[in-house]
Amino acid sequence: MNKAGLIDFVQKGMGRQASRVSADRAVTLVIEGIKAGLQRDKSVQLIGFGTFRVVERKARAAVHPKTQEPLMIRRSRTVKLAVGKDLKSGI
Repeated sequence: MNKAGLIDFVQKGMGRQASRVSADRAVTLVIEGIKAGLQRDKSVQLIGFGTFRVVERKARAAVHPKTQEPLMIRRSRTVKLAVGKDLKSGI
């Protein structure tokens, strides 16, 4: 499922009075809320779904696949999702 599919699902769940625009706005606001929470608190917990958290990746050595030259990959930040128990059991 992509974002458009999620918007359709939310629209159907909201009932006849909901427009696609309002469902799109709802999905977008949830995504923006998760982003804001990660920037501010470094984690967002959605009970029953999981916990998003910001993790630091250390700098590391790598090899360029074409030239086989060694190179250094800088440290970076990424987001990980620890899946909640309810989501695991529902799959």
